[in-house]
Amino acid sequence: MEEKTDIRLRVKQIMNDLNLNQTKFAKEIGVRQNNLSEILSGKRPIGGAMLFKICSHFGISKEWIEEGRGGMYQTKLDAQFQPNAKILENTGFMNVPLVHVRAQCGYLSGYGDNEYMSQLPTMPVIVDKAYHGKYMLFEAEGDSMDDNTRSSICDRDIVLGREIQRHLWQYKLHISDWYFIIVHRTKGISIKKITDHNVETGIITCHSLNELYKDYQVSLNDVVELYNVIKIIDRSARL
Repeated sequence: MEEKTDIRLRVKQIMNDLNLNQTKFAKEIGVRQNNLSEILSGKRPIGGAMLFKICSHFGISKEWIEEGRGGMYQTKLDAQFQPNAKILENTGFMNVPLVHVRAQCGYLSGYGDNEYMSQLPTMPVIVDKAYHGKYMLFEAEGDSMDDNTRSSICDRDIVLGREIQRHLWQYKLHISDWYFIIVHRTKGISIKKITDHNVETGIITCHSLNELYKDYQVSLNDVVELYNVIKIIDRSARL
């Protein structure tokens, strides 16, 4: 492996390319900002685990970040790394596939079918950086995540989700940072706060903001896709 100094410079180059400061970059890869700062300044070593997180999260080439060979981004990406949102040139928007409530049953059987995915409707979403990975829009259903506060996700809200790749589920999910979109093999699609993740058993505890709904547990073995909720991109006026 090349000198760590050169690797740190390439990490900084990734941050610049993605328009991410240290705080945002650290949050994206699940490390403390002060730890990242010490690594970039040379006070702490940069380990293989962090390089793996950077490569897997942003689709960065392992050869490039470690040795400076080839391009920054993977040229032959797995489906899990391949960006699916289409950038609209010179607009600051990208078109993201949308799953309406009425189409959720079809999505459970067609999410792995490229032809099905290509036929989903899309919506333009404003972006302020380069997006890598799989992004989807989901229409929320019901009031389980509505507690009448600004933190609510209400019925018919459209939320933007970024997929958490399956191989990362074996590590502790960042449950304090996000709501999650859970695509369950038999129970359908739900948006929840995860309050506990047992890494050994793969069991997550799902929590609704609305106190009328009870917590329940789900095995990640029965989950086919998992997304972080990035933001609400559409909310109808309510009187």
